[in-house]
Amino acid sequence: MTNNDVRSKLTSRFTATAVSASMVLLLVPLGAGAASAAPAPAGTGQSAVPAAPAPAAAPLTNLGHLNFLMDTVPLSPVEGHTTYQLDRNPSAQAPWTYADKKADGSYTRIGGGDLDPATGHWSQGAFNADDIARTAVVYLRHWQQTGDPASKERAFQTLRALTYLQTTSGPNAGNVVLWQQPDGTLTPSAKPVELPDPSDSAESYWLARTVWALGEGYAAFASADPAFASFLQERLQLALGSLNKQSLGKYGTYDTADGAKVPAWLISGGADASGEAVLGLASYVKAAPGDRVATTALAHLSEGVAAMSSGSGTEWPFGAILPWNKSRTLWHAWGGMAPAAVATASTVLQQPRLLDAAVKDSAQFTPQLLAAGGPDNAWSPTPGEAQIAYGVDSRVQSLVATARAANAPGLLDVAAIAAGWFFGANPSGAPAYNRATGAAIDGIEPDGRVNPNSGAESTIHALLTMLALDANPGLKTKALGINRTVSTHGLSVIEAESGTIAGNGTVVKPASAWTGEANISGGAYVALKAGGSLSLPLPAAEEPRNIYPIVNQGTASSGTTSWTTDKGPLGSTRNGGAGAQGITDAPGILFPFALRRALPAGAAAVVGTTDGDVALDALLVQPQLSTVSVSGDAGASTLYVSAAPNRTERQVNLPAGFRLNQEAFDASGRPVTPGPQQNAADRSGRVAVAPGGFTWVTFVRN
Repeated sequence: MTNNDVRSKLTSRFTATAVSASMVLLLVPLGAGAASAAPAPAGTGQSAVPAAPAPAAAPLTNLGHLNFLMDTVPLSPVEGHTTYQLDRNPSAQAPWTYADKKADGSYTRIGGGDLDPATGHWSQGAFNADDIARTAVVYLRHWQQTGDPASKERAFQTLRALTYLQTTSGPNAGNVVLWQQPDGTLTPSAKPVELPDPSDSAESYWLARTVWALGEGYAAFASADPAFASFLQERLQLALGSLNKQSLGKYGTYDTADGAKVPAWLISGGADASGEAVLGLASYVKAAPGDRVATTALAHLSEGVAAMSSGSGTEWPFGAILPWNKSRTLWHAWGGMAPAAVATASTVLQQPRLLDAAVKDSAQFTPQLLAAGGPDNAWSPTPGEAQIAYGVDSRVQSLVATARAANAPGLLDVAAIAAGWFFGANPSGAPAYNRATGAAIDGIEPDGRVNPNSGAESTIHALLTMLALDANPGLKTKALGINRTVSTHGLSVIEAESGTIAGNGTVVKPASAWTGEANISGGAYVALKAGGSLSLPLPAAEEPRNIYPIVNQGTASSGTTSWTTDKGPLGSTRNGGAGAQGITDAPGILFPFALRRALPAGAAAVVGTTDGDVALDALLVQPQLSTVSVSGDAGASTLYVSAAPNRTERQVNLPAGFRLNQEAFDASGRPVTPGPQQNAADRSGRVAVAPGGFTWVTFVRN
């Protein structure tokens, strides 16, 4: 389950997801040791001398904490709910939803919502389908990778628990009840209310995750336990029957969202939910290629997910697969498995075109995400929110899957940086995953404060990353060598209200920053009338930068705003004309628009002058060469990320006796052939970056 506070600004998007309103984000201050690790100036080179890498042979995957979260769930037959061999074994196993850390370092398992001491019931429940499904995936993958019989048994029992939650008869057959009490009682309608309500009355995120677990479960048990695999197959077909009556029944139709065409057949309107279903379907179809219904569902969902790819290296959101068809300006890391899904599906279905969306997200967007400060849980459209294990794992899984499918080894360098979050390369400066216990913290705020609790979702996704690292020894070694983020130099925000208004204009602070589709950055914007202007100072930089004015466009035409510097014009943005509202929750669109020209090096201010009414929220400022500098047992390294139209070079300071080792990749993550002057560049400290690509740089001794 995800943390409500992490997503509090995005309430409209997440009302339909399983969130415990009683879950409070407990934060502890950044420790003095971590605070002393001040970032070095970005792009100025590195002086740290590499140390010998630490041994990486021992498995990273420790199931101890997840096993602690597990409990026995009594099961009894009720109308519409049963499971495999219930008559012989009237119980199963499931993880508690949350675990609060106590002062002595141990944890207390708790459920969602408020506890009624008289009944022992929680207003939501102790166990939930979302976490049960993903717990099954962890145990399945661990069993498949290691042959561990205990993980096989736990996978078996969690799948039995999950299928008990699936409704088997009546109008809601195939859908899934979300919550369950410690005594096995189902809670179809939780408090606070979550949509759909009752939770099995329509398709949902938990139905999508059930498909994920059932698909991977069938593939794993097909030869080990054919009878159980056949049961899982029947339940997967039941789930697909429900989806085919709901979202998948709309295949080939499109909705309108602020003038853009978006697929109408995504599960719960999301590429996020659909992507997780695709992961399960891809495993299933690979094991059962003759199932036409499942193959068709896989193809249709994958097509819909890929259709949510948006932007480019120089257009927001820079190639990301957007998660929600009701917003063109919201991306979130939570549930961000879509690139992994379409990359995997492209191979199973032998449809290379699906891979394009995964490559753009992984090779163009994710490096920009990391350079902007790391895997923030949301860009809406400005980067913000806490960082959580689910979001980090989604990046790692997607980078690894896309690297494999696209033969793009450069993505593994990016994956190493993302995975380093778990080992200390994060805003807290401390490990987010405890290798000795298998616990993972529930989140890190931008200022480094930590939620020390370790609930099921955080534990699950930390373990999924550890499983991926254990399965990829080279990536594992590189990720373990990263335990500190030295500096980031990437996308930044200049608030409109920080500027100087000339003419008719004012700062407006709306009652809510949430527009229904996105967030007003900083909770305020500048409203200008015709003839008004806004001058925004920028930090000095000796490099070109791409500027994206964030305009809250209305649907009616309202003229344009022209953007200039003392070095000349940059371009213009429309004040209105946002396009038909369609299925979105509010008319108009809050969007970062690209300008025709980059801000020249040395320019220190941008001025917007309007000929009509306009609402200006902020400027997004993107260096044409961003950086992420990291360090650890493997030494110091920097990822250079291009948003420039041409090849870019950067001079860095070399420690005495060292030269550069450069691995350059293009905008798809594939290697760039070194030029004849590469050796000279390595010895002189000159870094070269392909247009739209990235270069991984480390120091090596001469």
